[in-house]
Amino acid sequence: MKIIVAIAFILILGSLGSALFFLMKDKGKSNRTVKALTMRVGFSIALFILVLVAYRFGLIQPTGIR
Repeated sequence: MKIIVAIAFILILGSLGSALFFLMKDKGKSNRTVKALTMRVGFSIALFILVLVAYRFGLIQPTGIR
């Protein structure tokens, strides 16, 4: 489960980085930045749902503050 979450974070950061790159390169003349940010939001929502489902099926457990 840790590997899947780590991969999701890498995808989110990669999408955010590509959005920054497209913003700097295109200077707002194309919609590639919007598509990259839309993908980032989609990855974030998918990660959130994945964590909820994993908790529901007992794959992860809350540990609290130690």
